Amino acid sequence: MASTRFDLTGKVAVVTGGAGILGRRFCRGLAEHGAQVVIVDINEEHATRLAADIARRSGRHALPITCDLRDPAEVRRMVDAVVAKYGRIDVLHSNAAGKSSDPAAFFAPFEEYSLAQWREIMAIDLDAMFLVAQAVGRHMVPRKSGSVIHTASIYGVVAPDQRIYEGSEYEGRPINTPAVYAAAKAGVLGLTRYLAAYWAPHGIRVNALTPGGVESGQNETFQQRYSQRVPLGRMARPSEMIGALVWLASDASSYVTGQNIVVDGGLTAW
Repeated sequence: MASTRFDLTGKVAVVTGGAGILGRRFCRGLAEHGAQVVIVDINEEHATRLAADIARRSGRHALPITCDLRDPAEVRRMVDAVVAKYGRIDVLHSNAAGKSSDPAAFFAPFEEYSLAQWREIMAIDLDAMFLVAQAVGRHMVPRKSGSVIHTASIYGVVAPDQRIYEGSEYEGRPINTPAVYAAAKAGVLGLTRYLAAYWAPHGIRVNALTPGGVESGQNETFQQRYSQRVPLGRMARPSEMIGALVWLASDASSYVTGQNIVVDGGLTAW
C-alpha cells in the first residue's frame, strides 16, 4: 500500500506553463511517477520539444497543447481537447506565470507603475488561474474527483526584502519583485482556499505549491543576498519542487486540501 501512494499511473495531469523553467521539471516529474502529462504552453516549439524529451527519458507519451490562457475560448478548447482524447482530467497543475512584453515597465518603481502593465501581468498570473480552474472544474465536478494545484509564491505570503535587490540582476538586467506579482500570488492563495471549500463536497482537492527562490540565471550578488535570508543558506534547485507536487497530485495527500505547501528552505520561518 505504502509503495503505491505516490504512484500516478493512469492519471491524466494537465500542467499549464509546462515548458517553462519550473514547468518542464514538473512535467518530467509527473511523467516519471506514471502520469499521462499534458504540456500546456503558449510556446508550441518548446512544448513539442519537451514532449519528445519526456518520451525519450520515461518512455511515456506526453501531449503538447498550445494555448493562450488569457483567452476563455482557447482555455475551453484546450480542456475539451484533453477530455476528448483521454476522457478525463485527474490533476490540474496551474503553473503558468506571465512574462511582460516590456521588462522596463515590469520592473518600474511602484510610484510609476502603469495600469496597463498591471493588467497585463494579472491577466496570466491570476485571471488565467480562474479561467483554467473554471474550465477544468466543469469536468471534475461530475466525476467527484480531482486534485488542483496552483503555483503561488513566497511573495504572496511575505513581502520581498528590498535590500536583496541592490546590485541584483537577472540575465544581465537589474531586477526587483513588483507589487503586481505579490498581489497576484496573494490572490492565487485566496482562490485556492475558496475553491478548496467550494469543491470539497465534490471530492476535489485544491492546494497551492509555493516555491521559494529558485536558481535560474540570477547574478552572484542576488544569490548571495537571497541565500543569507534563508535558514538552509542557499537558493532552491528546480528539482526540489517536484516532490511536493507529486505528493499533492497523488493519493498520498488524499486528506489535504486548502493548504499552501511552502518549499522555501525556511525563508518564511524567520
